[in-house]
Amino acid sequence: MSWADSLIKLSTYEAEVLQKRLAEIVDRRVACELRLAMLDAEGEAEKTYSAQEAEAGIYRAGFFEGLKLRKAKIQSEIDVILIEEAGARDALSEAFEAQKKYEHIADNLRVEARKLQGRLEAAAMDEMGLRKRAS
Repeated sequence: MSWADSLIKLSTYEAEVLQKRLAEIVDRRVACELRLAMLDAEGEAEKTYSAQEAEAGIYRAGFFEGLKLRKAKIQSEIDVILIEEAGARDALSEAFEAQKKYEHIADNLRVEARKLQGRLEAAAMDEMGLRKRAS
């Protein structure tokens, strides 16, 4: 295995690790968005309930203030995760660029090796032709 193949293997591994990291980040973001949607549904249910029950109306303002705080906390978590996700996407993009660069270098090395082999074979054939003429 050549050094170029080793670099390709390493860069492929790095890209796979970064893909897994990105998937974990996206899963966390989706979970937070689901929690936010659940809070929205809880708020809608409370609106309906408090409109029907007079005694529930007393606690309505406190409930919605608490709901607003919980939603703000989850939204701030989502905002942080979105920044982390953007960084992970950038890192993954750079890893793929590096991998393509190493693959390009390996392809160029293979082409050069084939050219050298062709030149050596041509020189050997020329030498054989000169020997045949000389005899």
